[in-house]
Amino acid sequence: DPNQPQDCQTRTTDGAEPYEGPNTTHLTVADAEGDIVSYTLTIEQTGGSGIVVPGRGFLLNNELTDFNFTPVTPGEPDPNLPGPSKRPRSSMSPTIVLKDGQPYLAVGSPGGATIITTVLQSLTGRLDRGMSLVDAIAEPRASERNGKQTEAEPAFLAQPEAEKLKAIGHEFKQVEEIGAATGVERLPDGRWIAAAERERRGGGAAAVVDPTR
Repeated sequence: DPNQPQDCQTRTTDGAEPYEGPNTTHLTVADAEGDIVSYTLTIEQTGGSGIVVPGRGFLLNNELTDFNFTPVTPGEPDPNLPGPSKRPRSSMSPTIVLKDGQPYLAVGSPGGATIITTVLQSLTGRLDRGMSLVDAIAEPRASERNGKQTEAEPAFLAQPEAEKLKAIGHEFKQVEEIGAATGVERLPDGRWIAAAERERRGGGAAAVVDPTR
């Protein structure tokens, strides 16, 4: 309680993890004027760098952990080594799709290295396969990142297509969840649909403040 500060107490048992978890966050927002934001935020690990900006009250990130501190291939140049005026490689991919030059939909996700494949599968589901945005986000996912095995959710592996992929040499590693996307889409009449996960990470949050706009 900030109004009644107390010293830290000795803990006898492990505390429960806060409901929001220590992970990256993504949100998508739009307004009645057609302005749209797709925003992915992370401070890397719990507490980030552990440094709070004096007088401002927010934590600095620790994205240095995303650099390679030794070359991936010894003796060869590595663009992801730390250095002045550099940012580390990142998988963040908040995306806004335009239609006839106007914002049409936006989507993004947390999930570390799986972010790009999560966003891609949500977009292809909606734009190429004609699914609703809600269904495209809920679809079972797989994530291939130039590895020997492709990570895949149980529901993905239960599909007939997974067996067809295995038959031509694909190898899969089962993981419980991939990503946690949110998205918004503008309807022809100017109103917006907001969409989030149905089940991943306990279900996401999506709402329209004024359904008439």
